[in-house]
Amino acid sequence: MILLRSLLFQFLFYSFTILYMLVFLPALPFVTRRQMWRLVVLPWSRGTGWLLRTIAGTHVEITGRENIPDGPLLIASKHQSAWETIALLPLFSDATFILKRELMWLPVFGWYAAKGDVIPINRGARAAALKAMTVRAREELAKGRQIIIFPEGTRRPPGAPPAYKFGVAHLYAAFGVPCLPVALNSGLYWPRNALVRRPGTIRVEILPPIPPGLRREAFFERLQADIEPASDRLLALGRAELGMTAPEMPPQAELSP
Repeated sequence: MILLRSLLFQFLFYSFTILYMLVFLPALPFVTRRQMWRLVVLPWSRGTGWLLRTIAGTHVEITGRENIPDGPLLIASKHQSAWETIALLPLFSDATFILKRELMWLPVFGWYAAKGDVIPINRGARAAALKAMTVRAREELAKGRQIIIFPEGTRRPPGAPPAYKFGVAHLYAAFGVPCLPVALNSGLYWPRNALVRRPGTIRVEILPPIPPGLRREAFFERLQADIEPASDRLLALGRAELGMTAPEMPPQAELSP
């Protein structure tokens, strides 16, 4: 039954996404970024959440909204699933992502991403990429926007040892804005590279912001010390709900150097 519901969700999700993008595509050159946010991005994100609840039985519980400060912000989120690339957007007033450059080349999706002023990064050119990304990100922060980054760079299986990249510390130091850590357990319910969508409750915890001004190394350690225990706690709740046992892992993770 779970597999059938998952397949139905997949069919409806991709049909909804493609249809929604195609319907609004002719208007894309004539609307502002903020209009696109209201007319396309938010309804699409909320519609996906409705499909996930209705078809797959996957609900969402978000705590810590009171920790979201006003103004420009760096948001550093745990990344286990494609789910957070969809569901985090409505939590913020004007958010954008840092994403790999190749996604900008995709037809239709890339056009919407460009309209939304997302921040591409060429992961093959490390120093130059970080410099270019920093310049672009500053431009968006100057507009009062919030920038979402996944510090581990890619989706990681639930419970995997942390693999944070030090680039997030460079961005934090360069921007001089608060950093909002986000913990979650989405990978249990919307696993990467899998068709199944499990019923239950995806839990997201928005943690207190880290103020600007820390040294890079101190920030890097604190970010992991904030996110990892919270994510482990949410994973334990999710596994208990799903009747799962934790997979065998190496002894608990030292924080990434």
